[in-house]
Formats: sequence, structure tokens, C-alpha cells
Amino acid sequence: MSGFLGKLSPTKRVVAGNNNDLPLFYSNSMERCPRDTPRVTATLGELLMNVDDASNDHRSLEMASPLTSSASSFNSWTSAPASSITSSPFVLSFTDLTYSVKIKKKFPPFCGNSSSNDSALNTKILLNSISGEAHEGEMMAVLGASGSGKSTLIDALANRIAKDSLRGSITLNGEVLESSLQKVISAYVMQDDLLFPMLTVEETLMFSAEFRLPRSLSKKKKKARVQSLIDQLGLRSAARTMIGDEGHRGISGGERRRVSIGIDIIHDPIILFLDEPTSGLDSTSAYMVIKVLQRIAQSGSIVIMSIHQPSYRIMGLLDRLIFLSRGNTVFSGSPTYLPQFFSEFDHPIPENENKTEFALDLIRELENSPEGTKKLVEYHKEWRAKQQAAARYYNNGITLKEAITASISKGKLVSGATTTTNSPSSFQTYANPFWIEMIVIGKRSILNSMRQPELIGMRIGAVMVTGIILATMFTKLDNSPKGVQERLGFFAFAMSTTFYTCAEAIPVFLQERYIFMRETAYNAYRRSSYVLSQSIISIPSLIFLAACFAATTFFAVGLAGGASGFLFFFLTILASFWAGSSFVTFLSGVVSNVMLGFTVVVAILAYFLLFSGFFISRDRIPLYWIWFHYLSLVKYPYEGVLQNEFEDTTKCFVRGIQIFDNSPLGQFPNAVKLSLLKSMSGVLGINVTAETCVTTGIDILKQQGVTEISKWNCLWITVAWGFFFRVLFYFTLLIGSKNKRR
Repeated sequence: MSGFLGKLSPTKRVVAGNNNDLPLFYSNSMERCPRDTPRVTATLGELLMNVDDASNDHRSLEMASPLTSSASSFNSWTSAPASSITSSPFVLSFTDLTYSVKIKKKFPPFCGNSSSNDSALNTKILLNSISGEAHEGEMMAVLGASGSGKSTLIDALANRIAKDSLRGSITLNGEVLESSLQKVISAYVMQDDLLFPMLTVEETLMFSAEFRLPRSLSKKKKKARVQSLIDQLGLRSAARTMIGDEGHRGISGGERRRVSIGIDIIHDPIILFLDEPTSGLDSTSAYMVIKVLQRIAQSGSIVIMSIHQPSYRIMGLLDRLIFLSRGNTVFSGSPTYLPQFFSEFDHPIPENENKTEFALDLIRELENSPEGTKKLVEYHKEWRAKQQAAARYYNNGITLKEAITASISKGKLVSGATTTTNSPSSFQTYANPFWIEMIVIGKRSILNSMRQPELIGMRIGAVMVTGIILATMFTKLDNSPKGVQERLGFFAFAMSTTFYTCAEAIPVFLQERYIFMRETAYNAYRRSSYVLSQSIISIPSLIFLAACFAATTFFAVGLAGGASGFLFFFLTILASFWAGSSFVTFLSGVVSNVMLGFTVVVAILAYFLLFSGFFISRDRIPLYWIWFHYLSLVKYPYEGVLQNEFEDTTKCFVRGIQIFDNSPLGQFPNAVKLSLLKSMSGVLGINVTAETCVTTGIDILKQQGVTEISKWNCLWITVAWGFFFRVLFYFTLLIGSKNKRR
């Protein structure tokens, strides 16, 4: 991304519109101010220029607050050299945006037609030639009934629809807005509040600052930015309150919405998109959210949102409106033009009527009529053509590169600047190197996990209970034929259990999936950083679980090998936990439902156990299933611990008289068995006594078909499976988290 702006074409922007047509509202006043009046709301970056790194923490935080900053701090910026503050208002223009999807339409059954289930593809137009523009310092709202295309238009403008599916053009200051650049200079706030429930408001915003703001910005300035943003969002009283969820009491719905906005504007983006930010809020909370968005717009941003049905007070804060009806524009312009527009359409708005409610009710009424909104759509096109013809055009002569550079020089878009000086000239795709991202992701995950000790305790409890049950069931196994069979059963169950206990990792990522998609969609951090960080922070817990399970079972069962045998058993259990955790993590990136994920994991692990070699040895598996034997994750740790147990050639597991134990002859007296041994010795020509060793550990390994891979190679293959599934998990994130419509 560095040097990207230098490659932009020097196209000049010709902007349509009268600067004095649209009102700008400040605070609760409804007084109109001309569009060329200088704004007094400084950007967060401008305010942070007053924060010193050396001392005076409390004074720095006061100066950083946009609600308490003095006029002198703003004037000190405006007294900077002209070259550093020359700016051009940003204008986001979109022309003829069209988007359609293919849906299956089932035909009703006809008489004599037996193929009543036949279906065909039908095209549904969600956006039909939508045009408009949004200006810096303004809020533009997209209104309409459910299914009108509000969220689709926001997604189209926010680059959340695949390019080959969306027709039309989107430009910023007259230059085509590339996807890579848009990710840097914009932010998107989803309709749902996707937050970590166990973090406080302040911690949530601080982690966002760690992701979005560059390493070159000091810790003190990041904290100052967070504190100023808390004040700007009106969250001071809730700063140290946990976000909360269904099981934990936390902040209110309106506060959650403002936190969601805050984490996406921490870097002061030039363009802010929001999908129904007032949905589910009461009128007071909704008004406070829109008031916050107005302050963000006045600080030099373009704010574009979809909104279902704004109140009268909210309407007073909006600068531009677009009304949609089934994908068509039925009105676009300033709210002040609504009475004139509908009056000329022969549907005047009554004097005491809420203008927005009247317009939405009329649109719904027309949608239910036989002709629909066709006449209103056609009239809007004529009306808009007249407005454009009467508008004044001007040419500011400043390219997009120069406009963004001037914006950065004022302290805006900090995460995109490669330097914190007042004359940055290039952008980075990500604000921080990958190792910084890994540290922040890891720190957040650990903090969130520590505040949910019941989840950690449940997993430790599951492993310990399983270990205790196995230790008491298979206590001090002897070296008899039955002891051999019991050892085989213990190893098979123990190895499969380590994989099954990893299934708890499924909901972990599924809970974070949409948070991850939101954060990576606009380059908060790299997907590789997330995968590496989650892998590394999982290792300490896996070591602890493996140590608990190995210590509980190894000595109680009486396994062979001493200290070295215990070490290998522990490492095999650890490798199994690692491979199982990686496998389940990969599956969580493929499936999107917790119950479906558990079903898939349990089924696949059952197949792994079936083909591991315990129920049927490798030599007896049919050729057409042998490939699954080598794909089984349970096979390698199972064969590894078998070799660890039976590799001692001096150890005997079946002696002369014991060869009858697993046959009906085992019920006969020992005298009969000894007589049989004498007869067998005469026939075989070998003296077989009651103490003659018949089967060693090596013989048992051969019977089980464990002859191909050494125990250490089994260990390394198990570890390699873990890394393999982590790589697959990365690619599932890379492919499956594009978060774009097709």
C-alpha cells in the first residue's frame, strides 16, 4: 500500500451542488449555517497534537477531549503553515449502481404436468440505477421499508459486494475508489453489536486503538485518543463497565451501539458506513447515537447510514436523504426539499405531519397499488435532472492524493500514515507489523478467557475426570494375555479421548467469527496474525492438560518405560491435544453452526478411531479403505504409545501355560495344560514349559500391524498434522471471510 497514492491519476473533480443549499446543524440548534462556514469541531488527530509524550498525563487527557478542548487548541492548529492545512472537501459520488441476484422460482403444478417440482432461475433486482453523492461534514441517510434495498446500497458503497456483481461507478473526489484504498480510509459498522462480552468499554476501545493506530504513536497518545473518544461517544460513566451478554450484566443497548461505532472510528476514517445504527434502540438512545455521528461528520468525515424510520429530532440532524422503494430511488436530496418535492408530485405534506412518516407511508401505499411506485420513480428522475441543471459547478483543482494528504496533515486517518509528521505522503495496508498484531490479539484473548474461568475449569475437569476413571478402571495391569488386551483398550480410549475433549474449541471461534470478519474486513490486522496468535496462546493450556492426564494415568495403570517412557507418553498426549485442537479449529472455520460443528467433529473422530488399527489391524483393512487408515489422526499417537509400551524385547507377555487363557482350554486344570504342553513339545521338537516365553512385546506389535513407523516418527507426524490443519484454517479464513455478497 506504501506509495499507492502516488500512482493515482491526477483527475480533477467537478462537483455538482450549491454549497448553501443544505443546512448544517450544530448541537441542539436548528439554525442553518452556510456550508462555507468554518467548522469548530477538530479531528481527534488535531486534538492529540496537544498531547506531550514526556509528562502531564492528566492535562493531556483533558486537552484530548473534543468536548472540553478550548478554542485556543484549535486555533493553534489553524495557525500552521498554509501548505500543511490546505484541504478540499471530500465528495463520495455513486452513479447508476445496479445489483441483481439469481433466485430459484418454483412453478406451480399444471393439470397433466407431473413435473411440479421443476424450478428455474429468476433475476431479482435489488438496486436499480441508484445515483447520488455524500459530502464531507454531512450525514446521508438511506430510508425505506424492509426489503427496499437500504442495507444493499450501504454494502455496495462499502465495497461489500463483489465487483463482478455490481454495475456502476463509485468515486471519491472524481477518482475511482480502489478497494485497497477504501479499506484504509473507511470503516463499516454492522447492524449487530459484535463485541467481546467480558471486556470493559475502555478495554474494548483500547484494543481497537492498539490494532488501528500505528506503533509509532506512543502509548500515552493512544490512551489519550481512547479517552477523548469515550467523551465524544458519551460513555464516560460506563467506561469501566463490562460489555456483558445474556449471562452477564453489562452496558445498555444504546451504549453498546456507541461502543460498536467507537471501535471503527478510533482511527478517524474519512468515510463511515453504518447499517441501521438505531435499530432496536429507544428514541432517546437512537437520538444520542445520531448525535454522536453528527459530531463525527463535523470533524471532517462522510457519514452514510441506513435507517428504518427516524424520529422528528433525528431528521433535524440529517443533511441528505435517499428514499428507496424496491431497489429504486424515489427521492434524494436535502430534508428541506421533501415538502416541495411531494407538493409538486400532487401529494402535499400536511402542515403538522411528520415529513418522513408521511413520505414512507405514501411510498408503502403506492407499492401496494397496481402501478406501484413507477410514476414516483419517473418523477424523481425529472425532478433530480432539474436540480442538477440549476446547480452551480466548481473545480477545486485538488487531486484525491492531495486531499487525503492534507487530511492526514491535520491528524486524521492516523492508522494510514507511515509517519506521524505533518506531511505524510503514503499509506500502509496495516497499521502495525504482524508481531505487534499477534501480541495484541493474544493479550485480548487471554484477558477474555481469564474472565471466564468456568470454561477453563470445565475443560480441565473433563480431562481430569476421564483420567481418574481410566486410572481406576485399568489399575496396575499385569503382563498376561488379558493385560495385553486391556492395555490395547486403554491406549485406544485414551488417545481418542484427547481428541474428543478438543471439541470445546468449536464455539470459541464461532463466537468470534463475526468479530474477526468485521475487524479483518478493514485491515485491523492480518489473518495470519490471528492464526499464529491463537495457535501460540493455546499451547500453555495444552501442556497443562497433557501433564494432568499423563500424570493421572501413567503410573496408576502401570505403564512401562520409567521416566523416559513417561516423557514420551506425555509428549504423545500433548501432540494429540495439539492435532485435535488444530483439527477442530479448522472445522470451526468451515461450519457456521455450533450444533452442526459438534455433529461433524464427533462423526469424523469416530471414523478416525475405527480406522486407527485398534478394532481391526492394518493388515486386515480392505484395500479400498486403507487410505482412511493413513488419514486417521488417532492412528499415529496410538501406534506411538503401543511401541513405547511394547518395545522392550526382554519383556514377556505370554508364557507357556498362558497360551490357553484366551481359549476354552483355559478352564481346564493346570495339570491338563502341562500335559498338553508336553505333547506339543514332542510334536514341535521344542521344549515348551510353563515358564517358556511365547510372546514378547515385539510379537504383539507385529500382531497389531505396528511395524512401519517408529514411535518418534509417529510423534512428529501427529505434530505435523496439527500444523497442517492450522494452515488449512488460515486458508478457510482467507477464502471464507471475504464478507462480500456475490
